[in-house]
Amino acid sequence: MPSSLRSSWYAVFVLTLANISSFIDRQILSLLVKPIKRDLHLSDTEMSLLMGLSFAIFYTLFGMFIGRLADRGSRRNIIVVGITVWSVMTALCAGIGNYVQFFLARMGVGVGESTLSPSAFSLIADLFPKNRLATAMSIFSMGVFLGSGLAMLIGSGIVAKLPAEGMVLVPVFGEIYPWQLIFLYVGLPGLAIALLLLTIKEPARTNTLMIKNQKVKLSFSESLKIIFKHKKAYLLICFATSCQALINYGCNAWIPTFVIRTYGWEAPRAGAFYGAVVVVASLLGVLFGGWYADKLTKQGITDGRLRVGVLGISMAFFAFFIPLLPKAEWALLAISIPVFGLAAPFGAATAAIQEIMPNQVRALASSIFLFILNLIGIGLGPLLVAFFTDFVFKDESMIRYSILYLYLIGGGIGLLFSWLSLKPYRLAMQEYK
Repeated sequence: MPSSLRSSWYAVFVLTLANISSFIDRQILSLLVKPIKRDLHLSDTEMSLLMGLSFAIFYTLFGMFIGRLADRGSRRNIIVVGITVWSVMTALCAGIGNYVQFFLARMGVGVGESTLSPSAFSLIADLFPKNRLATAMSIFSMGVFLGSGLAMLIGSGIVAKLPAEGMVLVPVFGEIYPWQLIFLYVGLPGLAIALLLLTIKEPARTNTLMIKNQKVKLSFSESLKIIFKHKKAYLLICFATSCQALINYGCNAWIPTFVIRTYGWEAPRAGAFYGAVVVVASLLGVLFGGWYADKLTKQGITDGRLRVGVLGISMAFFAFFIPLLPKAEWALLAISIPVFGLAAPFGAATAAIQEIMPNQVRALASSIFLFILNLIGIGLGPLLVAFFTDFVFKDESMIRYSILYLYLIGGGIGLLFSWLSLKPYRLAMQEYK
C-alpha cells in the first residue's frame, strides 16, 4: 500500500466504525418489537414510526443544514459532535416512560446521526484518487450493513440473557423494563469512537470550483444551482438508491418479526440467524460493488458505477418470492441474495454523486441525497410493511405478504430509476473528463 494512502485508509476505518455504531443504535429496535409493543401497548404502525419516521424526520431535516456546515468547516469535528449526541440520546432511551418520550429520544438520535454521512462522503472524496474512490466509499458504506447485522447479533445475545418480565433497577434511571438496558449497552460505546475520531486529520479540499485562480465562496442558492445543474442524473441516482434503501430498511425492521410470527422462532434465534446472514452477505456485496465499479471505471466505462446499481436492484426485485418459502432456514439463507444485491451499489452511487460535484457543494449534495434516501428508506420502508399488515391484510400473521410487496414495489421502481439514470450520468460525466 502506498504510504500516502495509509492515513487515508485509517481514516476510512475509523469512519466505518462510526457508521457501524450509528446503525447498531438505529436498528436495535427491530429485535425488540414484541416486548416494546407489550409494555407500551403499541400497534405495528406505531412501532414502525419509532423504527422509521421518528428517526427520519430530524435526520433528514438537519442533514441539509449539516451538509452546508460541512462544505465550509471541519468535517471531522462535526462528526465528533454528532457521535456524542446520538450515543447519549440512544442511552437516554433506557429512561423513557412512555411512547412520546421514546419518539422524542429517537428524534434526538436522528439529529446526531445526520452529521455523519454528508461529512464523511465529502471527507473521503478528498482522501482518495478517482480510481480508488468507489472502493473507499463502499468500505465506509459497509458500516450500514455491518451495523444492521451486528445489531441483530449483539441484540439477540443480550435479549437471550435478559429477564422476560418484571423490572430492573438502574442508577439514575430507577426501575426500567429489561429491554431498555440494551440502549445503554449499545449507546455508551459510541463515546469511545468519538474520541477515536480526534486522531484523524481534516484533509485539504480538492476539486474546488475556481475562478481566476481563486476559490469561489458560494451562497446557498448558488450551491443549489450547481447541484441541480445535472438534475436528471442527480435525482435519478437519488431515487434509485432510495428504492434500494426502502427494501433494506423495511427488511431490517421486520424480518426478525416475520420469522418469529411465521415460523415460530424465538427472538434471539431469529436475530442471530438473520444478523449472521446480513453481516456475511452485505460484506461480500459491498466489497464486490466497490471493486466492480472501480474496475469498470478503469476500463473507461463512464456509467460503470451505476451499472452496479442495475445489477443489485435486479437481484432484490427477483427475490420477491423468498418470504413464501416453507421453512425459516430456507428463507433466511435465500435472503442473502437480495442482501448482497442491495449492499453492492451503495458505495458506487455515493462515489458517482461526488464525482459530478465540485468540492464546495459535495457535502450539501450528499445531504440532499441522504434527505431523499432516508425519507423514503427509513421513513417509508418500515411503515410500508406495517401498512399492508395492519390496513390491507389486517392480520399480523400475514406479514410475509407485506414483505413480498415491499420487494416488488421497491425493486420494480428502483430498477426503472437505475436504468434511466445511465444516460444522464454519462452526459454529466463528460464535463469532468
